[in-house]
Amino acid sequence: MSESKTNLDAETLRRMPYQYDQPGDMVPDLVVPNAVPIDERIWVPQAENVWFRPLCLNRSSGYWMNLLRVRKSGVLSRHRHPAPVHAYVIKGRWRYLEHDWEAVEGGYVFEPPGETHTLVVDDDVEEMITMFQVHGCMYYVDPWGNHIGFEDVFTKIDMCRKHYESVGLGADFVDQFIR
Repeated sequence: MSESKTNLDAETLRRMPYQYDQPGDMVPDLVVPNAVPIDERIWVPQAENVWFRPLCLNRSSGYWMNLLRVRKSGVLSRHRHPAPVHAYVIKGRWRYLEHDWEAVEGGYVFEPPGETHTLVVDDDVEEMITMFQVHGCMYYVDPWGNHIGFEDVFTKIDMCRKHYESVGLGADFVDQFIR
């Protein structure tokens, strides 16, 4: 270490930023101010009374992070996950028909690969917002496990492009969330 580097006190070193360039081929940081958006157009409709707000759509690793918003109650979807899912409840609460627990405001949920469940928002919940990180896909099934549809990072990107074009933000508005 050069003499000029060794003469710095510990507090100065602790507060000093990294002194070299980042890797040249590194993708840029993704910072989303107002994760819960002020502009309603950013919410992408997914089903009746259900919207999602993309935060990160990672096409190289096959995962996405989004906020899921539900207004009004009901059964949202029955689906299976081939990979892990992480969730953090920001507002309201929800549950799965297949479990006796409830995901509540401020709570965290880990869903293991292979699990099949049916998401429900109960009648007394005015609005639910949960941040989900989904790896792989959501494989939609009927009560007996028969395939009826799927979503992955690419279908999410397509949904965003169509919606953002239709509300005047432009199809490329979604590009800021793609990594």
